[in-house]
Parts: sequence; C-alpha cells; structure tokens
Amino acid sequence: MIGLNENSSSIVINIMEAVLEILKQPFIWGLLVGLLIAFFMWKSGYTAAQHLKKEAKRVNEEMKELQNHLNTQLKINATGNEKLTQELDALKEQNENLRVNIASIQQKPDKAELKHLQVTEKAVSLMREQAPGFATAWEKALREAEEEYANAENGLSKLVKKVIPRLGKSTEKEAPKAIEAESADS
Repeated sequence: MIGLNENSSSIVINIMEAVLEILKQPFIWGLLVGLLIAFFMWKSGYTAAQHLKKEAKRVNEEMKELQNHLNTQLKINATGNEKLTQELDALKEQNENLRVNIASIQQKPDKAELKHLQVTEKAVSLMREQAPGFATAWEKALREAEEEYANAENGLSKLVKKVIPRLGKSTEKEAPKAIEAESADS
C-alpha cells in the first residue's frame, strides 16, 4: 500500500506541477480573468432579469387591481348616472304635469267669479232695458276693459308703466298732453 501511496502522491505532485506550469502562462491568466468577469456579468444579468420578472409581476398585479377598481368605479358611476337620468325624467314629467294643471286651473273660473259674472250680466240686461243710451257707453267701456286686460296679459301695460310712468297712469286722451309736457320740460 505504501507503493500505491508513493505512486499516487507522485502523480498528484506531477499534476500540481503541470497546473502550476499552466498557470504561469499569461494566456491562461487572461482566460481566467475573462471567465471570472464573464461569470460576474452573467450573475449580474441573471439577478437583474429575476428582479425585472418580480417587478413585472408586481406591476401586472397592480394593473389588474387598478383595472378592477376602475371597473367598479365605472359601474358605480353608471348606476348613479342612470338614477339621475331616471330622476330627471321623473322631474320633467312632473314639471309637464304641473304645467298642464296650471294651464287647466287658469282656464277654470272660480265659483265667486261665475257668480259675479252672472250678476253683472243680469245687471247689464236690466240696464239695456231701462236706460236707452247705456248700451253704447257699456260696449265702449267693455272694449276698453278687454284691451287693457289683453295688454296686461302680454305685459305691455307693465312695460309702459315702467318706461313712461305718467303715460301708464293717464288715459288715452291725456297721453298726447303728457308727451307734450315731457318734451317741453326737456
């Protein structure tokens, strides 16, 4: 066994000498340094790739979470908009109904107005029978009252009262005098 140990130790020594001889060559040193640099570059690239994979996975998860949040928010906004649209339609319908009701109420005379109208009609018919000149004066007064009421409905008399206060209060006969007085004052 001793011979085997000596023989194997001489082989190991020969191998060590050969390795040392190889290591003394500048090409081998350049090759080892180049391999060492290549190994560190590969390791750096590998860790960077692993880091990028983790970062990409995190970004994708965050994007999915944000997309789910956006979808939820859009659903909430859609239901809110739908409710607002329904409420707006209901209010428009209610507004239209109220407008129609107001128009119909304005068309219906009250009982007191009907009673007054009937009494006035009876009084007019009695006056026509009893006073012979009453009919022409009554018809003229009635036409003037109807014109004044129509002007008030259109807002013309309100406008006249605001623009020319004296003219709005005066009668038709006094209107030219009021205009002449205003032009004389100027």
